[in-house]
Amino acid sequence: MRIELYLHRNAEIRPEAVAVVSGSRRMTYRALADEVARLASGLSALGTGRGDRVVFVLENTAEAVIAFFAVWQLGAMACPLHPSIKADKLAEILTRTAPTALITQARTNRMVSLACERAGLSPTVILTDVETAPDGAIAFHSLPSCALPQLPARSLDEDDLALLIHTSGSTGHPKGVMLTHRNLDFACSTICDYLGNDTRDVVLSVLPLSFGYGITQMVTMMMAGGTLVLERSFAFPRAILERLAEEQVTGFPLVPAMAGLITAMQDLQPGLLPHLRYMTSAAAAMPPAVTQALQRLFPDTALFLMYGQTECIRTCYLAPERAADTPLSVGRPLPGTQVQIIGEDGTPVASGETGELQVCGPHVMAGYWRDEAATQRALVLRGGQRWLKSGDLFRQDGDGLLYYVARQDDIIKTRGEKVSPQEVERALYALPGVLEAAVEGVADPLFGQVVKAHVVPAPGVTLTERMVRQHCAEHLEDFMVPKLVEFRDALPKTSTGKIRLSLANTVSEDTEGKVA
Repeated sequence: MRIELYLHRNAEIRPEAVAVVSGSRRMTYRALADEVARLASGLSALGTGRGDRVVFVLENTAEAVIAFFAVWQLGAMACPLHPSIKADKLAEILTRTAPTALITQARTNRMVSLACERAGLSPTVILTDVETAPDGAIAFHSLPSCALPQLPARSLDEDDLALLIHTSGSTGHPKGVMLTHRNLDFACSTICDYLGNDTRDVVLSVLPLSFGYGITQMVTMMMAGGTLVLERSFAFPRAILERLAEEQVTGFPLVPAMAGLITAMQDLQPGLLPHLRYMTSAAAAMPPAVTQALQRLFPDTALFLMYGQTECIRTCYLAPERAADTPLSVGRPLPGTQVQIIGEDGTPVASGETGELQVCGPHVMAGYWRDEAATQRALVLRGGQRWLKSGDLFRQDGDGLLYYVARQDDIIKTRGEKVSPQEVERALYALPGVLEAAVEGVADPLFGQVVKAHVVPAPGVTLTERMVRQHCAEHLEDFMVPKLVEFRDALPKTSTGKIRLSLANTVSEDTEGKVA
């Protein structure tokens, strides 16, 4: 089923139910559908139609939701980007996608204009938050209108492209992941099933709508007929906790960095959010110590640990009842999904052994936009089926549970041994007083690489290098113990909240490849 049809269905059967909350604005399904139709009409009048690309550079607002569904109603592709994107990267994406329109906000309009100039393109620029637009742009609320084209029956179908989500991955250059309506429908319907989503659900999301994990919150709520509460950031965690209580939120998606900030608050009382039915975690591995702290703080809230990539949206999840006895696992593959763990010789490894996770199913991307070489590297044909090469190292136990080991490129080779940064990070998080931790390999003339730990102590806590190394020595093999320890006030993060040490020496990172 095409994604915009879920909105139309809910607008018909429950028109007065609240669909989106953004700040003080509350939109019913009927109002949302009307706004979608109006924007679709305006975009059509400006020349956007089936197969065209529309770029969004937007914060989490109601207008962003309207934009997605309006573009889909026209049979066009949504290309969402985080508003922290810089002009050079945006220019590169514009050159590749050649959009007919670009929807943004006043504060990013100057950057957008610069990017368009550098790309040598002139898409129609639409500003969502102005009454009167400057020259060269159109105000969102004063778009021209026209009768929408009457498309022939079955003109739009599930195999049309719905999304181009850009991810830098390991290359540093943005690649547009092509996802169809069928990809989104399969993944999000499955997510709704295992989360038990229905019309009673209220989901609060601070996850950017430029990010697969954020987009799935929007789509699943439109599928279930629930309510999506949008917040722009997690900069003030206490304010978000107050908002969760105020809106009687039932579902809260987070990433481990957010969970760490919540569990570090010493004055919170268990059971503080009685309406919260579930939480989900993705985008990075959740340290078991943080999982345990969440479960103590929210004893009646189900915690779903998940893994996925932009290229297939979601691969697996761990049922909440298994989080206590298998906290290192990311669970089993989604129903209808096949996985294999492939060794260096190109054949499946034995149970318990490590190899690259490969995924097959209706949610696997169509490829990378206008990048056939990258598509051929990522997708392989085996047994008459397309398999996605994840680039992530996994192992699978005898019960079929999957365990993330590391990104292939992140494995540290020291003293002839291979070290998973995640294993060392888990040990660090188990040390009382550690708020955030990240591990990397640094060049060493004797050992090739040595393990370096970056540690952020919790407020008011004093840690020393000796304390950190001694703790690790008690829990890890000697070659895994950090040779170097650096204490920091904070660790660099992507716009999605994932810790990434490589950002320390860069201007910004506005996209993220490893998502759920």
